[in-house]
Amino acid sequence: MAEGKNTGVPLDLERLRELITLMEKHDLSEVDLQNGEQRCRLRRGPQNVSVVSGAQHYAPPQYAAPAVQAAPQQTGTPAAPAAAVPINDGSILIKSPTVGTFYLSPSPDDPPFVKIGATVKPDTVVCLIEAMKVYNQITADLTGTVTEVLVGNAEPVEFGQPLFRIKP
Repeated sequence: MAEGKNTGVPLDLERLRELITLMEKHDLSEVDLQNGEQRCRLRRGPQNVSVVSGAQHYAPPQYAAPAVQAAPQQTGTPAAPAAAVPINDGSILIKSPTVGTFYLSPSPDDPPFVKIGATVKPDTVVCLIEAMKVYNQITADLTGTVTEVLVGNAEPVEFGQPLFRIKP
C-alpha cells in the first residue's frame, strides 16, 4: 500500500473480502477500522463501504440496494420484522428495517395505523416505509402499548432509526 498524506491508498480487495466474510460469519452490521490516517468502514445496510484517508474521502458509487427481505415487495406485503431494542425504562424501541419515507397511515385520508396508547401485537402493522415506490408494511413484532411515535409522517428514515417506543 502507498504511504503518505493525501495520496490515494488502493484497497486490498482480498482483505476486504475477508472482512466481509467475517461480518457475515459473526452477523456484524458494522466494522470500523483505523490505521493511522487510513480508515475503513464497512456497514451492511444502505451504505456498504466508506474509506477515508487523511483529508480525502473516497466512497464507492451509491446504488439503491433493497433491504434484506425474503418476501416480495409489493403494497400490503409485510417487510422484514422491525428490530426491537429494549431500553432502560423497560420500553422497547421499534427500529426501521430499511431506508425510506415513513408513513403513519395507508393514505392521507385514512386514520393512522397506531396512535399513542394503542395496543399492538406482533402482527400489528404500525407504519409503512416507502422506498422506490414500494410500500413496505412494518409490523410491531411484539405485544405492548405504543408510548411514543418518534418520527413524523412523511419524514425520511434511515436503517436502524427508532420509529416507536413500546411498553411491553
